[in-house]
Amino acid sequence: MTSMAIEFGIDTRITLAAAGLLFILALVLGVWKYQQISTSPDATAHIYVDIAHRATLLYSFATLLLAVFTELSAWPTAVNLAADIVILIFFLAAIAAYIVHGWRRDTTNQFHGQTSKAGTHISMIALIIGEIGGFLVLFTGFLVGQF
Repeated sequence: MTSMAIEFGIDTRITLAAAGLLFILALVLGVWKYQQISTSPDATAHIYVDIAHRATLLYSFATLLLAVFTELSAWPTAVNLAADIVILIFFLAAIAAYIVHGWRRDTTNQFHGQTSKAGTHISMIALIIGEIGGFLVLFTGFLVGQF
């Protein structure tokens, strides 16, 4: 039987590597979550430890989806990679915030009692534009390239 090698673009390979790293992080966060569950009187982890674990799992699979659209996009490698990086930065920023709140155990709602509501609003607008805009770049590249 002959094996067929698949050559992915560097943009796809970087995105797949990011998906793998996120999945490993999710597994490690799962260990942290289990440790908290096993030592807690009510058998629960802090809400942000739970959120960090679940979100990272979801982001790892979402990043696989990004890799597929990246590979099938008609846009240049630099455009696809830039879109992937923007999205991944926002994924990582969210995960980092969840980990920090889980570590500190300082809140059960990161939006409650904020000192800078304007700063949070601007950050959320940037996240919305970055994630949706980044994906629209990849998705339109897919549509142009495949249809």
